[in-house]
Amino acid sequence: MEKRPIGNSGILVAPLALGGNVFDWTAEEETSFAILDAFVDAGGNMIDTADVYSAWVPGHRGGESEAVIGRWLKRNPAKRDKVVIATKVGFMAGLAPQTIASSCEASLARLGIETIDLYYHHKDDPAVPLADSLGAMDALVKAGKVRALGLSQYSADRLDEAMRAAEDNGLVRPSALQTWYNLVERDKLEGPLRDIALAHSLAILPFYGLANGFLTGKYRTKEDLGKSTRGDRVAGYLEGKGMRVLTALDRIHAETGAPLAAIALAWTNAQPGIAATLASATSLAQLAELIASMHLQLTPEQIGMLDQASA
Repeated sequence: MEKRPIGNSGILVAPLALGGNVFDWTAEEETSFAILDAFVDAGGNMIDTADVYSAWVPGHRGGESEAVIGRWLKRNPAKRDKVVIATKVGFMAGLAPQTIASSCEASLARLGIETIDLYYHHKDDPAVPLADSLGAMDALVKAGKVRALGLSQYSADRLDEAMRAAEDNGLVRPSALQTWYNLVERDKLEGPLRDIALAHSLAILPFYGLANGFLTGKYRTKEDLGKSTRGDRVAGYLEGKGMRVLTALDRIHAETGAPLAAIALAWTNAQPGIAATLASATSLAQLAELIASMHLQLTPEQIGMLDQASA
């Protein structure tokens, strides 16, 4: 299994990161456990969650996903050494230093671990000086509570500012950028944001790698939008290049036999700077399609076909 570095952190990950946003939401606990087991047994090692997952569900407060992962690790303690646990802070309450410190303690308790492998600012908080929010993260690394740092949902300018603030203040440098990116939304990353990430040697870990399921081929007509609660999110993809991309994916599926989801993720993983692409599954059948991406190497011609269709 190919492993890729998370910047200069010393952490190596398989090219598929398992998204934990669905745990205790659209995937109930036993299903979540089965998905986690199958993912690790197939060679995957990065599990991505956040303290906000899944506060949007009625009756939830956030932390539910972390708690599921914690109970899974308690059931399978030998698997702790096989996985890289990534979680995030700041989506709900911002990035004040005291918020970061207390949120980290809460995440550690829910996860049942001593050290978070990769801890992200979940999104930029312009109200807090970067030296302060990054200083709080630096303190967690020095205390042994966090192994490496990441930034999520930062603009190009603010990403550059954050990396310079870390360097100027002698703080631990973030190693990863998490951002929105997929075949039908290439402009979310390509351009100044990717240039700055590469200039600072950041590993890039895209989310929405399957464009809310559109790139699985599930939605091809307006009538298909009713197939799931996410249907309204993909309506815009049915116009323009979205259908060209599906046609290209279909052609590569005919050549390789690989699921469309695996082909889409393999294209993302072939782009500059990508360490792993995030995707979530609510069933073992869905997971099998994602896992196939870890073993799929597209030819230059196939990548070119997708490049042209998605341009």
